[in-house]
Amino acid sequence: DRIAAEDRCHLNGLAMDGNDLRYATCVGKSNVSDGWRDHRQSGGILIDIPTNETIVGGLSMPHSPRLYDGRLWMIQSGTGEFGTVDLNAGKFEPVCFLPGFARGLSFVGHHAVIGISLPRDNSSFNDLALNERLEQEGASPKCAICVVNLKTGDFEHQLTIEGAVSELYDVALLPNIIRPAALGFKSDEISHTIRPELSETLGADLDRS
Repeated sequence: DRIAAEDRCHLNGLAMDGNDLRYATCVGKSNVSDGWRDHRQSGGILIDIPTNETIVGGLSMPHSPRLYDGRLWMIQSGTGEFGTVDLNAGKFEPVCFLPGFARGLSFVGHHAVIGISLPRDNSSFNDLALNERLEQEGASPKCAICVVNLKTGDFEHQLTIEGAVSELYDVALLPNIIRPAALGFKSDEISHTIRPELSETLGADLDRS
C-alpha cells in the first residue's frame, strides 16, 4: 500500500520495452515485512506495469523478465526453469532446466546467457521444487554462467565459478571487449591501475605501422 523500508513482496525483476517500463516480477503478493517468504513455492507473479494487472500467477520465485526477439522470457528460480511467457494464456512455458538457483538473463544472437548460483544456508532456499528436480536429475547445484540455445533449449556451454564466489545476481554482455577486467574495492589495486589516453601522435604512428 506504500513504499516502505521493508521487503514485503520481494520485487526483483524488470523488463523494459525500449525506454518504457513494461513488466515486473515479485515473489509474493504480500503487504507485510518478509511476507513473501511464505509464497516462494507458488505465489510469484508477473505484473503488467502500465495497467498494474497481474498477468501470470502461480510462479515460484520468478526473476529476470526480459523482452527479446518479440517474446517475453523469464526465469523461475524456485524451479530452476528458463522459459517464455504466453501472455494471452497467462502461462509460463519452460524451455530448459538449469542446475542451480537461476538469476540474471541476457541475450546474444539465438542464445541466452543465464547466471546460476549455489543455494544459501538459510530458509530462503528450503522446500523448493528446484531441490527435488536436482535430485531427480542426479545433479548437484553449481555457481556458473550458462549459455542456452533459444531454438533447441539445449544447454550448450557453461563457465563454472568456484572459490569465494557462490552467487550471481545478474549477467551483462559487453560486446567487442577482448580483455575484460574487474577491479574490486577491498584492496588498493584500483588506486594504482592507470589507463592513459592514447595521444593523437601515437595513434597516427600505430596506424602507419
